Amino acid sequence: MKKIGVLTSGGDAPGMNATLRAVVKAGTYHNLEVIGIEAGYIGLLEGRYRNLDILDVEEIVSYGGTIIKTGRTKEFQREEGFNKALDNIKNLELDGLVVIGGNGSMKGAQKLSEAGIKVMGVPGTIDNDITGTDYAIGFDTACNIVTETVDRILDTATALVGSTPRVFVIEVMGRHSGEIAMTSTLAGSVDALLIPEQEVDYDQISANLKRKFELGKNYGIILMAEGVGKVDEISRELEMRLGFKVRETLLGHQQRGGRPTAFDRVLGSKLGAEAVNQLVKGESSKMVGVRNNVVKAVELKVVNSDKKKFNTKNYELTKMLCY
Repeated sequence: MKKIGVLTSGGDAPGMNATLRAVVKAGTYHNLEVIGIEAGYIGLLEGRYRNLDILDVEEIVSYGGTIIKTGRTKEFQREEGFNKALDNIKNLELDGLVVIGGNGSMKGAQKLSEAGIKVMGVPGTIDNDITGTDYAIGFDTACNIVTETVDRILDTATALVGSTPRVFVIEVMGRHSGEIAMTSTLAGSVDALLIPEQEVDYDQISANLKRKFELGKNYGIILMAEGVGKVDEISRELEMRLGFKVRETLLGHQQRGGRPTAFDRVLGSKLGAEAVNQLVKGESSKMVGVRNNVVKAVELKVVNSDKKKFNTKNYELTKMLCY
């Protein structure tokens, strides 16, 4: 093995640059040439790439985003586009490829592997919804951003005394997964959690808030994942049941930006280096992840065939802590 490629695909996640640094450093350690494919699978289709050496990545461990950019494309899924990507990989004379990204990226990695390309995947998504790893790169940073927002809302919620309690609904990312909202609920002063994996019980939420108000609490904070529904409609439903105004906060892409936490930097470093180590050992068609704090490689076909199991214990704990 003499030359490997690396790309970041799909939604960006804090810690992708730390992962890139580890791939380049590990590649250099193993005397490999490392090629950065720009804009994810788009770069494979369009032949956009550049050499990456130590000086390119020496300082990027603390950067958000990804220096080789990321992107999504449906063209890669079509036969003509996929064959073009294969031709470009062969023209580059790549002996292996590291794919950093989420579920769609891992499916693309498996497709390349089935076509004979040596591929290793690295889970990078703030949603943390990939099977085969306890944590994906970017998840911890996103949860820290949400938790800080909850803390800030708490400051203003408790500061102003009014004739009615102040209730806030904070919408966070998660179209199909409530992992960010659920973990941030465990970390913050939250009174209710709304996630797509569970049916919304407005009666229970309003009853719990009213009970707290009767005890003397003068605010309420609700965290919801975007996949639950439209935040304004949820707020109006709660207003009808509570009898006063509900305020809304949408975090949006703030959760993707900013400097990664130490946890995500370390996770990206471990997984990026291990992906290269696996390729050097001749392994392929796997994703490196962390299970019970141990870095392990899982078959991509397993990663892509199973939906990540919902953490029922954490959800039950949120119900207790929100009560």
